[in-house]
Amino acid sequence: MRLPIDTGSVTLVAGKVEAVIDFETKRPKADANGEPIYAIDLVALGSEGAQIWPVKVSGEPKGVVVGQPVRVTELVAVPWSMEDRHGISFRASHIAPMPTSAQKAA
Repeated sequence: MRLPIDTGSVTLVAGKVEAVIDFETKRPKADANGEPIYAIDLVALGSEGAQIWPVKVSGEPKGVVVGQPVRVTELVAVPWSMEDRHGISFRASHIAPMPTSAQKAA
């Protein structure tokens, strides 16, 4: 089950961005369309503090640098379990830098 996340009440800031590597083959992972999968740590800043969400996205998030506010499209949480372990993974369809005030004015 994919649970949509409303990010309207939080500010999302980019952390490290890296290609996801397949554990067995040691090659970059790709989605069903052949696009490389990237992992980006998003710092979610809200009224109750901050959390780091490791989010996966298909395609390189171009122009995203550490410390930069970002816009995230279709962010979902996906609960998972394997034997006695369980957790939540995060996935987005697109991550892009927020426009700067100079870009908004142009």
